[in-house]
Amino acid sequence: MQQLTTRVVSIIATSVLTGVALLSQADVRRPLQGLECGASSAARVRTTLYCGLGRPKGTVSELEWQLFLRDEVTPRFPEGLTVWEAQGQWLTQGAIGHERTKVLLLVHADTPSAQEAVQSVISRYRKAFEQESVLWETARVCAAS
Repeated sequence: MQQLTTRVVSIIATSVLTGVALLSQADVRRPLQGLECGASSAARVRTTLYCGLGRPKGTVSELEWQLFLRDEVTPRFPEGLTVWEAQGQWLTQGAIGHERTKVLLLVHADTPSAQEAVQSVISRYRKAFEQESVLWETARVCAAS
């Protein structure tokens, strides 16, 4: 059991540090199977994006972030979102890197258009702010309004 636990922690840590999502595209595209949410909630998908604020020359300003939310994220996810500040850390070329980060939480339907919207937000953030990657994770959840 200890060996299995160590292996799972190692896989998760490696995934987080390298920016690899824990679910593949095929996993995310499967319908919500076996998720019993009950009468007062609905099966949804929770996607969390970790957007680094460092750039090759400077940082992403708060104004730039707010404009990105307004112009790129909100039109794709008008139902709502949550953002908070974080401090990211990862291993790169044998050294620990640190970066201020915005964490963007989206709860959305499990549809191809929502999945495309997530990928579009990631792509546009990477291009606009010269990012090598945006860490993202997705989980099936029950949500109630």
